[in-house]
Order: sequence, then structure tokens, then C-alpha cells
Amino acid sequence: PTQQQQQDKMAGQMRPSEPVWMKFLFGGTSCCVAACFTNPIDVIKTRLQIQGELMRKHEITEIKYKGFVRGSYRILTEEGIRGIYKGLSASLMREATYSTIRMGGYDVMKELLGAYDPTNTPLWKKITAGAVSGSVGAAIANPTDLVKVRLQAESTQAEKRYKNVLHAFAKIWKEEGIKGLYRGVGPTTQRAALLTASQLSAYDHTKHFVLNSGLFKSDGIHTHFACSMVAGLIAAAVTSPVDLIKTRVMNQRSQSGQLVYTSTLDCARKTNAAEGFAGLYKGFFPQWMR
Repeated sequence: PTQQQQQDKMAGQMRPSEPVWMKFLFGGTSCCVAACFTNPIDVIKTRLQIQGELMRKHEITEIKYKGFVRGSYRILTEEGIRGIYKGLSASLMREATYSTIRMGGYDVMKELLGAYDPTNTPLWKKITAGAVSGSVGAAIANPTDLVKVRLQAESTQAEKRYKNVLHAFAKIWKEEGIKGLYRGVGPTTQRAALLTASQLSAYDHTKHFVLNSGLFKSDGIHTHFACSMVAGLIAAAVTSPVDLIKTRVMNQRSQSGQLVYTSTLDCARKTNAAEGFAGLYKGFFPQWMR
């Protein structure tokens, strides 16, 4: 390394760490702000994931949402701005808990694992820190995630189950109990572990790689954007199947008193049998964009 790179590394090590509460506050706040802009993408992702559920190709008579762009346009024209912002209140509740814990807890977990030098942290410590912080946050925030998914899945008046987010919480509690609010906690925790482990570690590792190798000269906005795109692609590739499973398990309705899916593996097996392996990657593009 050059003398300048050595000086930059020493400066990074000497720079005082932010207070723990600040990491949690800024992590959660930034994700809440982001959710206000990405909610339309989340809505079309959810619709694509449940479209043609457990149907073989010859059984599908109409494809309502033909991809990300045309699907988004159809939601906007048929349901208006309110349609693409369905579930926003629940989404903000989710980000205020889940993302606050996973984003703020990531650095805390790294330090607990002995990673004090941000420019030279082993990849396994980043993955472990991300998996732990993501899993804890997702498990706690599961009820808000479940309500978000169900509200976003409602495309017509006939499908409408809930008047608003508070009515959704009350109705689910009354009809399904605490178990209903935590339906899908398995796949959502698995998804969060994979997402946080892959996304934050990939971003962290990619940024330090490009800076240490000299591909980017400074830790500026262009560096953050490039590393975010790489991290997002890796995270989407890793988590798309379990994200689809999470959506379907949370959104399912009982049939004759029986649930369609009994577990993560049961949903994966049934989806693969009916829709093929590609069915597990429905909604991949909007998930990456989000």
C-alpha cells in the first residue's frame, strides 16, 4: 500500500466510534425514509410473488402483472397512488423495529466478535454479525411484516380483508391469535439472516476492496452507489426464494380449516413442483431494485 493509503487506514482506526444509540437511530431512520420511496416497488414485488400461486403454466388463463414496469403501470391506473402505497404504515412500523435492530446491531455484533478495524475485518465476522442482527430484528417485527404483506396483496375490493393497519392487527389477533401474528416467523427470520448477512457484508467488503485496491479514490457518493448495487444484486440472488416463501406463508388463507403451507420447506416443495425452479424467483427484479 502507498503511504497515503497507510495514513488513511490509520486515520480510520483512530477515528472515534459513534455512540451505539446513534447507530440504531440513524440506521432505523434511514430505512424508514427509504421505505417511503420504495413502497411502490414492494407492492409490485408482492403481487408478482403471489401471482399464479401453485398453478402450472397451462392452468393460468390471465397474467395480470406482466413484469415490473407493466405491472406497476396497471396497479397505478387501476388503483391509483393509494394502490402503490398500500401497506406503507405497516412498512414504516416494520422498518422502525426490524431495520433499527439489524442496521444498528450490525456494528455492535462486529465489535462483540472482535472486529474493531473496519478496513480489515474478516468476511466471516461480517456475515455472522449480519445474520444475528437481522434474525433478531425480523423475529421481533414479524407482526408488522405480516400485516404489510397482507395489505399489499389486496388488489381488488373482493380481496379486501382489512380496512386499515390497525383493523388488520385487531382482526388477526381476534381470529388467529398471537400465533397468527407470528405466522411466517420461520421464513422471515431465515430471510433476514440471509439478507443482512449477504447485503451488509457484501457492501462492507466491496467498499473496502475498491478503496484498498485504488479502484475508487475516496469514500464518496459514487462509491456508495456502486457498492450498494453490487450488494443489492447479491442479496436478491441469495434471498429471493425465501422471500417469496415468506410472502406466501404470511398471505395464505386456510382452506377447510387447513393451511396451504405448513413450513418453509413445504412451501418450497409445492412451489417448485407446480411452478418450477423459476417460480421461486418471481419478483426478483423489484426485489433487487428495492
